Amino acid sequence: MRNISFFVFFGIVILVYFLINYYIYIRGWQALPVNSGIRSWYRWIFIFLASSYLIARILERIWLSHVSDVFTWTGSFWLGIMFYLLLLVAFIDLIRLLHHFAPVYPFFLPSGPARLKLTVFVITLSTVIITAVIGYINAISPVIKTIELTIPKTAGHRSTLTIAMASDIHMGTLVGPRRTKKMAAMINRQKPDLVVFAGDLVDEELAPVLRFDLGRELNKISAPLGVYAVTGNHEYIGGAGKAKKYLKDHGIIMLEDTSLLIDNSFYLAGREDRMKNRIAGQPRKSLGDLLCQTDMTKPVIMLDHQPFDLDSVAAAGVDLQLSGHTHHGQLWPLNYITRALYEVSMGYKKNGKTQFYVSPGYGGWGPPMRTNSRPEIVLLRISFKTP
Repeated sequence: MRNISFFVFFGIVILVYFLINYYIYIRGWQALPVNSGIRSWYRWIFIFLASSYLIARILERIWLSHVSDVFTWTGSFWLGIMFYLLLLVAFIDLIRLLHHFAPVYPFFLPSGPARLKLTVFVITLSTVIITAVIGYINAISPVIKTIELTIPKTAGHRSTLTIAMASDIHMGTLVGPRRTKKMAAMINRQKPDLVVFAGDLVDEELAPVLRFDLGRELNKISAPLGVYAVTGNHEYIGGAGKAKKYLKDHGIIMLEDTSLLIDNSFYLAGREDRMKNRIAGQPRKSLGDLLCQTDMTKPVIMLDHQPFDLDSVAAAGVDLQLSGHTHHGQLWPLNYITRALYEVSMGYKKNGKTQFYVSPGYGGWGPPMRTNSRPEIVLLRISFKTP
């Protein structure tokens, strides 16, 4: 039954993808001059771009190589370009509809139908390409974001704690050796006491991670109190068992529905991703079971990849939860959707005595571009004070 549901879902996704591309294609075709050689080039270029992502997904499973890299990069960029072309073409069609009833075209556009269509085609394509370039530059330009917090509990001999946190790295073909090396160097320069990864370290398939030996860069990350991580949905999509073993072999302590006392001062808890039940068929521990052996008089910091059900976390007495997953939509205006879906799409929130921080992530999924947030590594400077 599960396989049938998967194939139905996959079939619907492919159909929607085809319909979107066909809509964009036919509008572009209509905008090009009739009997022009440009149309022949347009047809084949469009077919290559639109099919690249699907070809890449197949090649990454049967022939991981420089050829699959070309299709992966091309197809991933196309996803972002396709998204913005869809928005602009739909907007243009809306303007055309309005113009049918009342003149709304800007005065500077040519009046002849053929010239008007070609001009709009050039403006639309140029706008999207510029957006893609800016989005890519932004995606590979992470920042350090410093957050100062106070937890009103005593933490043994500690009065402060500095945590470097990153989420949604999505190591693989797109986030390869250069960006992984940059992440490790940025974290180490902050000299944190503790490093945590809030899920989706691996982008589904482990093969590209093995091919580029990305774990070598993870091994370079160091902190006196250790480097910890939890699973995200992408680890489970690609095979959580293999991903967790690889990360453990490269210096990462995996928190698998566990709560650990660190430095006899505070607890660090980590939840398995919500996807565990759907893919592995095994429920993750409830908050009650996870924290049953935890001394709640000490500070409790928890990692949970997906920031759902914050009220339950607050009711359980957790002091700070760190999450990712949302990417804050990654592409504008998808951030409005993530804001509707999540109580916190990005940034800080306090619910009762519990503090939450949701990071938009360091890497990204799909298009290698960001147009509504900066990729980040979060430096949390925590003070412990007696209430």
